[in-house]
Amino acid sequence: MTTKDKQLDFREKIIKGLEKVYEKLIIEKKEKKSKLVIMKGNKIVKINP
Repeated sequence: MTTKDKQLDFREKIIKGLEKVYEKLIIEKKEKKSKLVIMKGNKIVKINP
């Protein structure tokens, strides 16, 4: 396995981890009925999940 292959594998694992964290965040926000703060363009927006 070359260095480039290792980097791509590592990148895929990071992306999968971030996707799981995002899903858990949405679930938690729905359960607590709290707003989700996101950035849309140059504005900070609060939305209901």
